[in-house]
Amino acid sequence: MSPVMSATDEAYERIRDDIMSWKLPPGSPIAEIETAERLGVSRTPLRAALARLAHDGLVITERGRTAVVSDVSAAKVRNLFELRHALETHAARLAAERADAAVFAELAERFARQAATVSDQAGADDLFDATRVFEEAIEESLANPSYAVPLRNIRLHLGRARLTVRNDYTRLRSSAAEHLAICEAIVARDPEAAVAATVAHLSAALVAILEAIEADPTHQNA
Repeated sequence: MSPVMSATDEAYERIRDDIMSWKLPPGSPIAEIETAERLGVSRTPLRAALARLAHDGLVITERGRTAVVSDVSAAKVRNLFELRHALETHAARLAAERADAAVFAELAERFARQAATVSDQAGADDLFDATRVFEEAIEESLANPSYAVPLRNIRLHLGRARLTVRNDYTRLRSSAAEHLAICEAIVARDPEAAVAATVAHLSAALVAILEAIEADPTHQNA
């Protein structure tokens, strides 16, 4: 890997992490000179990194204008959930048929604890980590890289939307319970129950995110 590519990768990952964690919220400008200095890279790899982020849909770049972080609007979230519904429900069905049950049994225990205990940011962070492990386990169970790529992409975009409810501990406990139900269905090798539990989770998640966006205009537009 060349030094330029290494610098590009580093800039890409750091800016992406800032966007995903809301350190750079929607509408934030990403000025080249200041950002390059902050990251300790030259403007050439920074521009390459911004191009990748634009391809991911995380920033908006227009010729001659400063790049800005893309929005997390209600309309965009609805569109993403339409696609997510199709991808996640079928993935849950396949996981119930193919997955290592022991992996999801361990996750079920973790989600069961969280469903009863999430009440602060430490608990929220632990739930988000468990959800990441769950999603990776679903991908691995598919044994299909072509399927994993669009799943990973949709989750990347919705990762920002998910953080709109990071302080709603009632919702987070419900989310843990919903993930528990999916895990239990996968362990039981019950595809229909896995699909039903996934549909219930996605429906509840969409409602919660849309309510959070409506309640806080800073989430809505870049």
